[in-house]
Amino acid sequence: MHYKSEEELMYKARQAEGRTFGDIDQSGRIENERSKGQLGQIIEESFFGYQVNSISEPDFAHLGIELKVTPVKENKNGTLSAKERLVLNIINYMSEANTTFDTSSFWNKNKEILLMFYKWLPEVKRADYRIIKSHLHKFTEEDLEIIKQDWQLINNKIKAGLAHELSEADTNYLAASTKGANKNSLRAQPFNNVSAMQRAYSLKQSYMTVLIRKIISQDDLVRITSPAELKKKTLLEILNEKFQPFIGKSLDEISAIAGIEVNHKSKSFLQLFISNLLGIKGTRLEQIDEFAKANIQLKTVRLEPNGIPKEHMSFRNIDFVEWANENWEDSWLNEYFSETKLLFIVFKYKETAKENPNRKLFFQGITLWNMPMSEIEGRLKDFFSHVQDLIQEGIELMPVRQKTRTIVNNNLPKPKFNGLCHIRPKGKDGSDQVPLPDGRMITKQAFWLDKEVVGQIIKQPGKD
Repeated sequence: MHYKSEEELMYKARQAEGRTFGDIDQSGRIENERSKGQLGQIIEESFFGYQVNSISEPDFAHLGIELKVTPVKENKNGTLSAKERLVLNIINYMSEANTTFDTSSFWNKNKEILLMFYKWLPEVKRADYRIIKSHLHKFTEEDLEIIKQDWQLINNKIKAGLAHELSEADTNYLAASTKGANKNSLRAQPFNNVSAMQRAYSLKQSYMTVLIRKIISQDDLVRITSPAELKKKTLLEILNEKFQPFIGKSLDEISAIAGIEVNHKSKSFLQLFISNLLGIKGTRLEQIDEFAKANIQLKTVRLEPNGIPKEHMSFRNIDFVEWANENWEDSWLNEYFSETKLLFIVFKYKETAKENPNRKLFFQGITLWNMPMSEIEGRLKDFFSHVQDLIQEGIELMPVRQKTRTIVNNNLPKPKFNGLCHIRPKGKDGSDQVPLPDGRMITKQAFWLDKEVVGQIIKQPGKD
């Protein structure tokens, strides 16, 4: 069927709301539970009435509108999130290197996207998934400026012969995500004989989550940038400018300027500190539009006078049963560092504890960082495999009697194991335990980055 106008297309799309895929399907595709792309094909074929294709133009080419069917999940707290990133079109490295943003395959195919959201539910057959919302997405001026910057970064890497080093966390909203059955899905790239993983343009899961909450839940976030600023500067440059006036000042001085009470031991203090310095007093950090869409997560760093952090940097607690059974590509460790940007908020003690027991903390600035793909596929992947082997073989638990208590040592990687990361306890005490796959219990453990690595990241030129 030929839809003559955007209005006619959207009128049809809204008729799908409330209907299940089983109800819509007329092709029998719904019976193939294993085929991930079938749901979109069912909408194309059985609902809109056109043949499935893989053309480079948008699905509704005469209207310049691409169709995407994408899942929404409900979290335990009742909020909605995107279940996954929105994968767009495959990147042909050889041809994309010769384009501008306006002539790129991304912009040619995805200027406007008809999003059809369906509710994903665990343990429910795909035939019973229900379309909950049809929405025509047009990029806002603010988002488009950041997406242009993202596209340029991806394109610059391709032109430099570094397509094999692309990572989702390189960019803010638009990502180059892996697209293929496995790590053997490779493509030729220009200016380098090394083959690169096949990748597709995609809108990050974090970006899609913000979009879903705005469209379906009517949530509204606070912006810290404007289109005019973004036409001239990157997001990092804008952040640096906002924090610049406070560099070198003590917490007492900052509190006097910003009008907040100093209590840097409180978890809520960092939230207040950052929101005040960004000029959005009282706003929770997860309510900042740019941070939420780009999956920017904050970490506080307290440097000793020698420039090394006081402590190692902790991340989430380890589920040993999960780690034992998952593959590297789908592991939390790989996905987190491939998709997340860390904004380090850096403070420094100017004197040692011996020189001044009541040391003041001074604000040093910020560093926005993501783990390079070479590191993820190098030391981090090797670390994952090593720990998985230890878990599957049976972690050694060795009780050691001390004067007043017994502690249980283990053979998990310790600080300086590989110069990057390690595992150590992160529980209230030894009684705070989690299960191992063999049924034994172990003190709750977490993944940590070595403090020396964090110190090196902060010192990188052009980062802070």
